[in-house]
Amino acid sequence: MYRQLQQIIKDIQNAIEFSGAVLVAEGDNRLNESFGYANRSEQIANNLSTRFGIASGCKLFTAIAICQLVEKGQLSFQTKLSDCLQYDFLTFDSEITIHHLLTHTSGIPDYFDEEVMTDFEELWVANPMYHMRNLSDFLPLFQHQPMKYHAGEKFHYNNAGYILLGLIVEHSAGMSFADYVQAFIFDRAGMSESGYFALDALPSNTALGYIDQLDGTWKTNIYSVPVKGGSDGGAFVTVEDMKKLWDALMNYQLLTENSTNKLLSPHVQVNEDGYYGYGVWIKKRNDTILKYHIMGYDPGVSFHSAYYPKLSSGVVVCSNKSQGAFDLMRGIEGYLIEKLGK
Repeated sequence: MYRQLQQIIKDIQNAIEFSGAVLVAEGDNRLNESFGYANRSEQIANNLSTRFGIASGCKLFTAIAICQLVEKGQLSFQTKLSDCLQYDFLTFDSEITIHHLLTHTSGIPDYFDEEVMTDFEELWVANPMYHMRNLSDFLPLFQHQPMKYHAGEKFHYNNAGYILLGLIVEHSAGMSFADYVQAFIFDRAGMSESGYFALDALPSNTALGYIDQLDGTWKTNIYSVPVKGGSDGGAFVTVEDMKKLWDALMNYQLLTENSTNKLLSPHVQVNEDGYYGYGVWIKKRNDTILKYHIMGYDPGVSFHSAYYPKLSSGVVVCSNKSQGAFDLMRGIEGYLIEKLGK
């Protein structure tokens, strides 16, 4: 059934030297492939159980956590930031709500603004990445900067907003963000291999992230990203665990049906056929939902994953290189859309 798709994946992998793992699942039918090395120095190959960093792909986990706390009555989507956290945000609009933070419409300054800075590695020259172990460590990078625009004015992708959401989870739940996600999302979904691991204490079978240089040399990303991920990005998953996350979400194991629908609703339009829900991108085709998808890019990390409701299909592409996941995802999606057309 997947022979054509296997060839598509093989051709793209050969063309771009993709390194990572891929899973395509449709009902009981599965296609799993892995390529490249988790550790180039020791020539340890990636496999289907290798853990990969997914950068911003895990903003979905943060949104799920917030929705769970709303279900418990500890928060509402209209709760104001000033009522959630007691930090000094004197430059921020007083009307910023959790909804604004979830949908990237808060207008707050970002600690990494792509309009100002193009290289994520530059951020850690003045702010050593090995100090970034807790969510509160990020606050000095943005909490006193001026607003980008008024709350609710427009969509502007923002990592700092998800740092604040993580701090809200910690304050409301009385536990660290990583511990909360482990207990109420990973464990519930059966994601036994996933976690927020520090780069200086990675568990076995975890891929190192690689940054390829123009001169043909390479380096790992250990000095290029925060030492430990948090609510804006940086978790590690396997392709199978990521598929379990989609299954648990769509089967209402993590949230009620009403909350799941709220999370997956197109809250803000981003472009002609693209929208953003809570922690998830949404693409429409002919006025119907084509896919819910998440993505993440860091130096040495590229990640794409999607769920196609009409096909009940899930796709996960994890790479331990800075590029590659998008190309593979595009090839797989082309195959699925052609099938959908039939």
